[in-house]
Amino acid sequence: MPLSNRSTLTRYLIEERRRFPAASGELNGLILDVSIACKAIAGIVAFGELGDALGGGLNVQGEVQKPLDVLSNEIFIRMNEWNGHLAGLASEEMAEPRQIPASYPRGKYLLIFDPLDGSGNMDVNVSVGSIFSILRAPQDVLDSGRDVTEADFLQPGATQVAAGYAIYGPATMFVLTVGNGVAGFTLNPKLGEFVLTHPDIRIPADTREFAINTSNSRFWEPPVTRYVNECLAGQTGPRGKDFNMRWIASLVAEAHRILVRGGVFLYPRDTKDPAKPGRLRLLYEANPVGMLIVQAGGLASTGRQAILNVAPSSLHQRIGFVFGSRHEVERIERYHHEPLTKDPGSPLFAERSLFRA
Repeated sequence: MPLSNRSTLTRYLIEERRRFPAASGELNGLILDVSIACKAIAGIVAFGELGDALGGGLNVQGEVQKPLDVLSNEIFIRMNEWNGHLAGLASEEMAEPRQIPASYPRGKYLLIFDPLDGSGNMDVNVSVGSIFSILRAPQDVLDSGRDVTEADFLQPGATQVAAGYAIYGPATMFVLTVGNGVAGFTLNPKLGEFVLTHPDIRIPADTREFAINTSNSRFWEPPVTRYVNECLAGQTGPRGKDFNMRWIASLVAEAHRILVRGGVFLYPRDTKDPAKPGRLRLLYEANPVGMLIVQAGGLASTGRQAILNVAPSSLHQRIGFVFGSRHEVERIERYHHEPLTKDPGSPLFAERSLFRA
């Protein structure tokens, strides 16, 4: 492996930087520090119940924090607050932005992260991961040196400089975009390095797989019900083909499957809780995953508009999220914009006759 022709993450970033001769290299350094945090978390996750991580409590959304959520959040902070690349950090696990301690230099980027997505699946050994997004700090932050505020992070996803995730599964992978396509790196445990194994990830425009939590079907909006009904109808329905349904309940795992082999994922806006217009977080989940999907040739949407064009209104804003193969996402958006002509009925248990003509 040391003499193979495969690039490491470090080499990949150096080669990407050469496209911009005036670049300072700070972004490369920041991404490498994020990857080190992910390596550390991967090592802890691999111990499962053998680990002795402590912590817990409630996060800002009122959700129970598992011990590894707390520890993973601390690892991200410690690995990145000292390096001089950041003006501030924001995490799904923290109510307010994290300031860079006065003893450390400040940089020009903002780091937003979900330190351990899908941690509720840890007890059944399902793949989990870490998601991150990198933004430029506003110019007045750089000019004045002031502390960052929530407003500084409220930038549309289209302004992201880089985004990615690590997935902790049978192999640990680091999937990244710096705005020039999507590349996947697999951790070689012998070298301790992320090695390029998926150099140009592309999502097929068509698919026969969809992922949605059907237990929420009674709360779906009619366009979503219509779409799922048509998929379930199979070859005899309006789509004229059979679909498979998937649901892992781990956003990183869902995104990774779609990036590798295509598909469409829906966690749409519904009526289950009027106070929450969606389940997933715009800044920590939808925007970074959305950037990856778009860079890989797919589409990412609220169901009504491109997710990367949404202007955030709060640090922990939730939103409906649909992403994946281009033609399926376009269809879902079209259904949301078409007038409703009839009741689409039950998505799973529509009445069927054994004696229909």
